[in-house]
Amino acid sequence: MFCIVHTLTLIFEVSNEKHKPIKTQKMKKRILLLSIVMVSFTAFSFAADAPAISKNVISSFNKQFANARDIKWEHQTNFTKAEFKVNDMVLFAYFNNNAELIAVTRFISPNQLPLSILSSLKKNYTDYWVSDLFEIQTENGTSYYVTVENSDHVTILKSEGTSGWQTYQKVTKNHAE
Repeated sequence: MFCIVHTLTLIFEVSNEKHKPIKTQKMKKRILLLSIVMVSFTAFSFAADAPAISKNVISSFNKQFANARDIKWEHQTNFTKAEFKVNDMVLFAYFNNNAELIAVTRFISPNQLPLSILSSLKKNYTDYWVSDLFEIQTENGTSYYVTVENSDHVTILKSEGTSGWQTYQKVTKNHAE
């Protein structure tokens, strides 16, 4: 019985909305229209600020990464970066202003490193943890950069292929007391 009364009350309230004064309905329509116009204007103003990506860069990208999806572009002064997915891997491709591919990078886990440099990393940095690791492929070959940390230092190491690790940068952490 309660359900029927509650439903009838709801139907009565909804049907009563049709009989509101015309002035209120017009005001609601105006507010809705104004809101749509403002949202549209804001969206187009942000879209206009995005720099155009060179057609040559896009063509070069499409030739080399035909299976790419979810592509996001970023243009800088000296290069253009494309972030995209291939086979569920997130990759980054960098192109110079002549639409030539400079490098392709991807984040990797330590177990994706070549065995020789993984062993070297584990042997020489036992008191550190890996906070960042990525692979860079260029025309000169494959390089790896790893950031290892302990309580006192942040160290970035670089490996050209499988030749071992060299210190690229080392920073002492500031301990706030």
